[in-house]
Amino acid sequence: MAGHAGVGAPLCSEQFGSQAARSCCAAADGSLQWEAWGWRWWGRSGALGGKPGGRASPPLSRLLAVFLPQGFPDSVSADYLPYQLWDSVQAFASSLSGSLATHAVLLGIGVGNAKASVSAATATWLVKDSTGMLGRIIFAWWKGSKLDCNAKQWRLFADILNDVAMFLEIMAPIYPVCFTMTICISNLAKCIVSVAGGATRAALTMHQARRNNMADVSAKDGSQETLVNLAGLLVSLLMLPLVSDCPSFSLGCFFLLTALHIYANYRAVRALVIETLNEGRLWLVLKHFLQRGEVLDPTSANQMEPLWTGFWPTLSLSLGVPLHRLVSSVFELQHLVEGHQEPYLLHWDQSQNQVQVVLSQVAGPETVLRAATHGLILGALQEDGPLPRELEKLRNQIRAGPNKQSWLIVQETHQVLDQLFPKFLKGLQDVGWKTEKHQLEVDEWRATWLLSSEKKVL
Repeated sequence: MAGHAGVGAPLCSEQFGSQAARSCCAAADGSLQWEAWGWRWWGRSGALGGKPGGRASPPLSRLLAVFLPQGFPDSVSADYLPYQLWDSVQAFASSLSGSLATHAVLLGIGVGNAKASVSAATATWLVKDSTGMLGRIIFAWWKGSKLDCNAKQWRLFADILNDVAMFLEIMAPIYPVCFTMTICISNLAKCIVSVAGGATRAALTMHQARRNNMADVSAKDGSQETLVNLAGLLVSLLMLPLVSDCPSFSLGCFFLLTALHIYANYRAVRALVIETLNEGRLWLVLKHFLQRGEVLDPTSANQMEPLWTGFWPTLSLSLGVPLHRLVSSVFELQHLVEGHQEPYLLHWDQSQNQVQVVLSQVAGPETVLRAATHGLILGALQEDGPLPRELEKLRNQIRAGPNKQSWLIVQETHQVLDQLFPKFLKGLQDVGWKTEKHQLEVDEWRATWLLSSEKKVL
């Protein structure tokens, strides 16, 4: 082929991932002459994850390939880099704070004190560890199923709880009488942190991995964390001799590092753009749709999503409840089933603003999404703010008096949803939401009912 092309004319090219391509020309002696690796080939940030097979690839690119997933940035979500940068900052601050806390615990146990008993120190350590192990099991059983639904909130909670635990460890030597109890509480908190932090990190890894490369993303995250902890260890070796003789200075450093740790965690979690809907994001998107007729895109909704507790809708929404909890007679079952054409049954308690949803055996992800939307719309009827004309009429009827029974309102909202939900669902899909899956909290109960009309399966 070289014989038919002029010297210097491009013959072929190659590229790694989404990086800029480099060309190959014919040399005067008939050999192939590849374009040298350089800034043009290195190109944009995509080169950070490159692992090209060429002999002269940029050294920085090779170094970064050790810490970034293969194919970066195309193999991960768009929020990967800002999240990891802030996550590294918080890990560094946490590493330094942890060194101060460990120094305080060892001091309290008696390291360096000739009068301290080895057996007493061992017993204290065993009690501390056993308390944490029990706490880990209980917390995983109590909250394990909720961690996926609100991964960002639990991630932030875990890191703040970790700061509280380290503060208790620093304060423990100051009150020797309560030392054992204090470090047991601290270790209990740290074990809760390990469960919540580890589980939410796995959920976020699933979000970040875009090429079925969860293992690679997780492994590189471990490498980044190890590097940051190593840097934190080296800085700690310089810091501890300076603060060990001055408890007030040590406490001041701890508060400064804790402030940095919380801020970096907030920025890291706020950088995430998750494209699946949980109850909080669904409420934000639905409320905006009802008020303005527009669907928020994932970036906007994630920026508005509350990260602190206490900001959720006042409505209590339960999906996948057992049927026997809602009905105890044929009459009650008839009222519950009447008007339901979808594969779910919905019960609304106006006085407690509580919605309970029974799911059919054939209910799919879109059915669950519609049921949750239905429940949140009922909650919106008891709040202020503009609504579509049909819903505004229903809200006026509810506020006029409590005479209208809840099951009649549920039937009317079914008719409204038949017109509203297809537009809402299409709007979600158009702006980038993944409606084929969700992060709504759904229990395992399913039911069938004979008195219902023919049901649609979504």
